[in-house]
Amino acid sequence: MASFSERIGKLNTILSGTRRTVFFGGAGVSTESGIPDFRSKDGLYNTMDVQFEQYSPEYLLSHDCLFYEPKVFFAFYRQKMNVEGIEPNAAHKKLAEMEEKGRLSGVITQNIDGLHQKAGSKNVIELHGSTLRNYCSRCHKKVDPDFIFKSEGIPHCPKCGGMIRPDVTLYGEMLPDGAMEEAERLVRQADCLIIGGTSLVVWPAAGLVRYFRGDHLVIMNMQETASDHAADLIFREKIGTVLGAVEVAP
Repeated sequence: MASFSERIGKLNTILSGTRRTVFFGGAGVSTESGIPDFRSKDGLYNTMDVQFEQYSPEYLLSHDCLFYEPKVFFAFYRQKMNVEGIEPNAAHKKLAEMEEKGRLSGVITQNIDGLHQKAGSKNVIELHGSTLRNYCSRCHKKVDPDFIFKSEGIPHCPKCGGMIRPDVTLYGEMLPDGAMEEAERLVRQADCLIIGGTSLVVWPAAGLVRYFRGDHLVIMNMQETASDHAADLIFREKIGTVLGAVEVAP
């Protein structure tokens, strides 16, 4: 593999010659903000508290857990999903700058932390929803972003008494209406696709790379991915370090 400076030089050359770059990211984008990923040594799945040891992480973040064992769901959710006080890192900020200067068409994210928008990104497709949105599972009334985290036990709707739930895609649920279609459209139109911080193992999001027909595929991930063989450039460094070195000219 070429040196970091050589690869950054090539990346800057690629980005300077493209107008429809799309970024597709996962949990690894937010780890530098202090949010753990899922599957690494220090990730969410490997740092379970004793009270949740009898459950699989997938179950704790599932539709079944929410509706059949809501007390367990909300105890885990409040402990692991609260992003209050978490700030965007260098990767989020550089992507927002690239979009502002017309160098990025949009961001497709599997994350639910809202940090891309907090950094200033406008065109963000959230494939798995957001912890910053909540609604009543009965009447669909929307409530404050921190409603769940400021409540105790099972949160109930102030209007009808139904259970308030996060607007996130849980295991066993379909993706938000139109999200996958919009993401596919963005990828199809891209001439450069940057994949960052995702192992490309969670479907259907992992299948988005199949729709890419552009000229340059760039992967930024600490571990190997199934698409490494097709990439023009691969970075194993932290995404904030890589994007921090990107030159953004209008």
